[in-house]
Amino acid sequence: FEASCDTPPEPEIITFDTPFAGKFGLLICFDILFHDPTVLLVQRCVHQLIFPTAWMNQLPLLDSIQFQQTFSLGANVTLLAVNIRNDRLIMTGSGIYTPFSATYHHARKGDPEEGRLLVARVPVLEPLEVKQSAAKEVEAGGGESTISAATDSGYCYQDSCDDPPPPSYPTFISSMMYDTFTFVLLNETQGNIKVCNGTFCCRLQYRWLLQDHKELYAFGALAGTHTVNGSYALQVCAVVCCAGLDQSSCGQEAEEAESKMDCLLEGNFDTKYVYPSILTSRMFLEQPESLEKAADGRLTMKHSNTKGGLVTACLYGRMYHLDNE
Repeated sequence: FEASCDTPPEPEIITFDTPFAGKFGLLICFDILFHDPTVLLVQRCVHQLIFPTAWMNQLPLLDSIQFQQTFSLGANVTLLAVNIRNDRLIMTGSGIYTPFSATYHHARKGDPEEGRLLVARVPVLEPLEVKQSAAKEVEAGGGESTISAATDSGYCYQDSCDDPPPPSYPTFISSMMYDTFTFVLLNETQGNIKVCNGTFCCRLQYRWLLQDHKELYAFGALAGTHTVNGSYALQVCAVVCCAGLDQSSCGQEAEEAESKMDCLLEGNFDTKYVYPSILTSRMFLEQPESLEKAADGRLTMKHSNTKGGLVTACLYGRMYHLDNE
């Protein structure tokens, strides 16, 4: 991932107290990818963040609006991303993001250069730990769980799917955003797939709603340290639309797709900082249907009835504690 500025040696944490909405935190450029100051702000109960710098689009995992939404959702914050456009540097996204909604603009070739005014109503957010405790109390009292046990078709969305284990599929190695992923092709009409990169494993249950046979999809896993234009540790589970029909194109950029799927994506992460995203054709965002975190680090994202062709469904884990190793 390319950035136009460096991480400062000593992060500066800036907050603003306002009479109408409490505290705002200010994040500059590449800092949003790192523990300091980003996680420190959230730990200090700053849940409204301003991002006044542009972000370079980097598909399949870190397009501007994609990363801005996934950070808002994963960190349980409101994020205001400034409207700065530079087509030469492929900086074209902006928006107002909350864990429940996204109001955004992603400029495309031929769009007017003056940008677009965005207006949204944003909620007052509670700390993520409070929300999770409340959700557990609801479940203990017999309320609805965040993830349904099954669909009407009998397609499995529950823990019992672990028995028997998923069948083995041929894996291959391909580069995505300069990192070496282990991939499995999604060639069936539905499936239950497990793919591992080292000891880190991801799981996908999927069913095609619309499958365009002119498109190739792959499911990949990564555990390691990204070292190109910045160094930071990752664990990633991702479904991606490949750029072509050859498996070597899986991990390359694709902006448009026709195929739609129901899916449940799961990873056993060694970090609690996991950022989920669903990006569909022509740079549209979709909100995951449900997210569920387990005490053992397992994060499950379920999504069905996709409105647009799927470009990426991703769980992007940041291993902040390994960044300096």
